Parts: sequence; structure tokens; C-alpha cells
Amino acid sequence: MKKVGLYFGTFNPIHLGHLVIANHMVEFSDLDEVWFVVTPQSPFKTKKTLLDNNHRYQMVYEAVKEYDGLKPSTIEFDLPQPNYTINTLAVLSEKYPKDYEFSLIMGEDNLKGFHKWKNFDIILEEYSIYVYPRVSSGVVEHQFKNHPKIHRVDAPIMEISSTFIRKNHKLGKNIKPLLPKVVWKYIDEMNFYR
Repeated sequence: MKKVGLYFGTFNPIHLGHLVIANHMVEFSDLDEVWFVVTPQSPFKTKKTLLDNNHRYQMVYEAVKEYDGLKPSTIEFDLPQPNYTINTLAVLSEKYPKDYEFSLIMGEDNLKGFHKWKNFDIILEEYSIYVYPRVSSGVVEHQFKNHPKIHRVDAPIMEISSTFIRKNHKLGKNIKPLLPKVVWKYIDEMNFYR
């Protein structure tokens, strides 16, 4: 059974920070693969800066295709909105009962708010969580400090954000070094985030 870490995000756009963390999880933890779960645009929140689902999926697909352990996923595109992580995990576990064992990947900043997630206790009963370090304020709840299902992975701290990339691309700054070449090419050709 393959161990798969699920890395959720809008990936708007996917950047080198995402790739470094995902690749680090495959190379330096017991995960066999990392799936980039592209979060769909919520029908209730139409953000002008959020590209169409298929464009964001395409950029992830292009960015990860040369890495064996990294895969793009559209699983959430077909689920009713607003969607909760617990539902996605249930759907994946039902779809692949014998092939994969799923875990969550999250930054330490997300772990700090994890107690507010829908059914977080059930998630922790059924699934492991792999946490990578982030520079952030706030504290991790006591119940998550030495939890047997929460694994801290000493990944590099990546302070690159998609927001920073979008904002500065719009201002005409050169953000090319922050992106995989194929993603830069896609953004440039499609004239995105201008």
C-alpha cells in the first residue's frame, strides 16, 4: 500500500516553494507520493484573482510531471461546495480502499487553527498529518504537541507566497525565479495576473 500525502491548495499559481516542500516530503519522510489537491473556486466566493480551476490544475500538472513522486489531483472539482477536507479524505479512501493510505500535509500555521476544522478529531483518528515549518505567530494547541499521528518534517522554510507573486507580476516585477519554468511560460503566454 502506497503512502500518499495530500497537499491542498489553490496553487494560484504553484511556485517553487510548493515543489520544494512536496519533494522534501517524498524524499525525507516515509511518504511515497504527494498529491497536489487543487482546491476549486468556491461558488460562494468568486475571487477576481483566482484563476479558473482548469488553468490552475494545468499549471500544477506541468510543474510536477518531471517528478515521479508528485501528482496533480482534481478530486475536489467534482465534490459539492463548500467542501471540507474530511469529505475529500472519505471520498479518496472509498475510491482507493486497497491502493493508498492517505495523510494530510500542512504548514505549522495551519496546525495552529486545526482545532477549528470540521471533524478535526475524526481526521486525527483516521489519518496522519505531516507538518512542515512556517514562520507564523500564534501557538499550536496543547493536544497537537506530541500527538502520535502528527509528524513534524524538518523541511526548508519557504517564504514564497502566490499572493506575493501575483501582486508583483501585476506591478511588472520579475517574478520568474520563483516559478518552475513551465509555469512561468504558461502564465506569460496566457497573460495571467497582469
